[in-house]
Amino acid sequence: MSAGSAPAPDAHQDAETLYEYHQLHTKIDRKADAVFCLCSLDIRVAERAAQLFLDGFGDYLIFSGGSGKLTHGRFDKPEAEIFADIARQLGVPETKLIVEPHSTNTGENVRFTYALLQEKHLSIRSFILVQKPYMERRTYATFKKQWPDPDTEIQVTSPQLPWKDYPNDDNPVDLVINIAVGDLIRIREYPAKGFQIHQDIPDEVWAAGQRLIQGGYSSHLP
Repeated sequence: MSAGSAPAPDAHQDAETLYEYHQLHTKIDRKADAVFCLCSLDIRVAERAAQLFLDGFGDYLIFSGGSGKLTHGRFDKPEAEIFADIARQLGVPETKLIVEPHSTNTGENVRFTYALLQEKHLSIRSFILVQKPYMERRTYATFKKQWPDPDTEIQVTSPQLPWKDYPNDDNPVDLVINIAVGDLIRIREYPAKGFQIHQDIPDEVWAAGQRLIQGGYSSHLP
């Protein structure tokens, strides 16, 4: 499917089913040692992370992300640096920012950030992870598998947008659906590869994903 075309009504409903499944719908109700933003093409994620920090939900604000295939050519520097610039503009102090600009996937976001915190001699035992809405679940599953300290506490959140309001010019609907479908397949396949912990997939969610693949939403399959 092309990035700008509107999905058919049935595909739109299946996309919303995936969008809801990928979110954990966590109420952020307690402070963490740090807000940890996993960067992407969606700058609203940076704004959500910065606002959580400014609202007192973390002592540090971490941005992790290099240049992925979705942002190569879109941004003129690593995702983490773009997101950190947004945070600075919103009033986050430089002394509270930690920038990891080399990772290229979710696993590297986790591992590279852990290594950077070790280098800085920072012991952080709790995080609020901030991602795109349709990547919350895979972010949680990846962190639980790849963060070395199993006792680290995490909450996961994203920009607070319903499906009908999420796609925009920078995140066109067909691109979002393609990525959400690809992430559903990764949630099924990646535990066996050692990339993330197992997550149950309800039958109706899997069926919705399969219909979307049959409908042509297959450009981001692993």
